[in-house]
Amino acid sequence: MKATVLRSTGSEYRVKSGDTIYTARIKGKFRLAEKKSTNPIAVGDTVEMDLLNDTESVIHHIYPRKNKLSRRAAGRRANLEHIIAANIDFAWCVQAVQQPKFNPGFIDRFLVMTEIAKIPAGILLNKVDLWTDDLEAELKTFIASYEKLGYPVLRVSAEANIGLDALKDALTDKISVLSGPSGAGKSSLLNAIAPTMKIRTAEISESTQKGKHTTTYAELHPLSFGGYIADTPGLREFGIYDLHPDDLAGFFPEMRQFHQSCRYQPCTHDHEPHCAVKEAVENGDIFIERYVSYLSILDGLKQGLKDRGR
Repeated sequence: MKATVLRSTGSEYRVKSGDTIYTARIKGKFRLAEKKSTNPIAVGDTVEMDLLNDTESVIHHIYPRKNKLSRRAAGRRANLEHIIAANIDFAWCVQAVQQPKFNPGFIDRFLVMTEIAKIPAGILLNKVDLWTDDLEAELKTFIASYEKLGYPVLRVSAEANIGLDALKDALTDKISVLSGPSGAGKSSLLNAIAPTMKIRTAEISESTQKGKHTTTYAELHPLSFGGYIADTPGLREFGIYDLHPDDLAGFFPEMRQFHQSCRYQPCTHDHEPHCAVKEAVENGDIFIERYVSYLSILDGLKQGLKDRGR
């Protein structure tokens, strides 16, 4: 029987076949065979299963994925891939205007991984009811820069009921994923557009001004107006998984037209002379903040190579 994975807690799965929901586990051979990722099955996966009874099943086959959104696993498992969701039509990076602090670096890492996976992506600029005059210039420049690159930016607020109809339109009849830091407001947005979900939310920590984790596992929710949305646990960071430093520029769309014109190849667009990308930054053809993000990611990838002795 074919089914779609709706929830993954790491040891148990919730799957849907037709109109019926089942609890599922996986055969041990999957865990033994999986050496590179934290979990062999992700939400959005299409699987084949055998029924044990009216509510329980065993997964024995995973169908090929059309794509997957991944990041580097956290902590001591940083050499492993963590698959956030599979078979996605669109990926949204959620960032709050403030509370917690706006973090463009997180967005750029997220977008690199969507470029690698060839998943269309955009940005949900949340809590726009907290937009203040001192943030005006920065946020407007940010929005214009990313829209110029082809990434849609939706201004939304669950609290003030701003942009929710546009968000519904963007999600309709698609399998979408929302990912962002804890406290960015993913759960509140989902509750606003689909109140029957009743996803738990939490306030921002007063001491750290960072979000508290409310979603503890990935889950794919059906939407009453058509489609599915994957809600994911809040992330402190979005680590790039399995990318060589020399290849990074190819996943920054604005750099593609320039990086083959550098005199020295391969060029990391960092220290090399006669670099077309650096010239484009100086000429204003590449957003300076994106180039700073690029250098930060590049340093992390280089350090990762050293740590692995490669």
